[in-house]
Amino acid sequence: MARRTPVGMIRDRLLLFASGLRFPKLVALTITLFVVDVLVPDVIPFADELILGLVAVLLSMVKNRPVNR
Repeated sequence: MARRTPVGMIRDRLLLFASGLRFPKLVALTITLFVVDVLVPDVIPFADELILGLVAVLLSMVKNRPVNR
């Protein structure tokens, strides 16, 4: 039996989580912008990082609703 690496297990968990989101690409884009924003220095420290972080969290909380038929 093949051993799974920790990176593979984390990737599988993230993909499973993202499959239930309504806008997975938008969440990925927002998180990417957040990481870039944290790495690039700016005039007002941490103001835009906090906003982008909160938007990423809010978007990740939006789940697909089941279709009632």
